[in-house]
Amino acid sequence: MASPDGPNPGRPLLAETPAPSAPAALIAPSLWRRMACWLYEGMLLFAVVFVAGWLFSTLGQMRDAMDSRRHLLQAFLFVVFGVYFVWFWSKGQTLAMKTWGIRVVDRLGRPLTQGRALLRYLLSWVWFLPPLAAIAPFNLGGGESSVLIFGWVIVWALLARFHPDRQFWHDAWAGTRLIPSKPLSRR
Repeated sequence: MASPDGPNPGRPLLAETPAPSAPAALIAPSLWRRMACWLYEGMLLFAVVFVAGWLFSTLGQMRDAMDSRRHLLQAFLFVVFGVYFVWFWSKGQTLAMKTWGIRVVDRLGRPLTQGRALLRYLLSWVWFLPPLAAIAPFNLGGGESSVLIFGWVIVWALLARFHPDRQFWHDAWAGTRLIPSKPLSRR
């Protein structure tokens, strides 16, 4: 007589189903592709900075770059970047990510919530904050600052090779991952 618990008495049916592991589709794109996307994103952000900076300086009647309100401008740009990234990441892709066939998802491959996208945005500043913090007390020139910033970016990118899934560490901390993807269509 068959047991009411199924073919293996004492063992629930759900235990027979193997636990899903990370599908092959959740493997990170190559580091070169992710960095090309990162550089392209920087070029696109130039337009965002231009429009946001123009709007802020026009409405605020700023006359030059050394205006005492420049820190307000920097805070404004931080918020504008946050809105930009949180909006697009919660939709799955920025324009640069669409171009390079990359999508951001959570650890399980689901779309990001706005809260998780915001956390990813805040943690992504690790690309720039350490070298900026090192530059501030030493009053370094433009060339030295550039070397320090780009050196850190290279180090940070290469540290992804030490992550088990080759994801960037800020993605691991935020519970997100970059995966290969075709551009998402409108729904």
